[in-house]
Amino acid sequence: MSIAQNKKAFFDYFIEDKYEAGIVLEGWEVKAIRDNRINIKEAYVIIQRGEIYLIGCHVTPLGAASTHVRPDAIRTRKLLLHNEEIIKLIAKVERAGYTLVPLDMHFSKGRVKVQIGLAKGKKQHDKRDTEKERDWEREKGRIMRAHNK
Repeated sequence: MSIAQNKKAFFDYFIEDKYEAGIVLEGWEVKAIRDNRINIKEAYVIIQRGEIYLIGCHVTPLGAASTHVRPDAIRTRKLLLHNEEIIKLIAKVERAGYTLVPLDMHFSKGRVKVQIGLAKGKKQHDKRDTEKERDWEREKGRIMRAHNK
């Protein structure tokens, strides 16, 4: 069950590979995520000291959050992957042009998971091509509907 999607990532990047990672969350964050108070559009993934972190993911705290907890809406959150996957990602990201972007946040067996993509940035003309292709698909659908009436 999907919680939040980063559709902008598919427009800005060529996604070459996808990985599912666990995420280290605090209790108030899980409650806020269950209430759909999350935004991953401006989020990105970095590798530091052999670990992978999600930065810029905004979780809006609930109004009824605990009084003894100071919620930080955009704190850095650690992502959990198998060691072999981390080593593989580090090797690929250090090559020119590759980056890691969060694509989707979802529940899997009651746990919050993040789908991250190994991506290569699109140039401006690639984005225009994507836009033209999307417009043509939309126009083709209109023509087909008009023709079937």
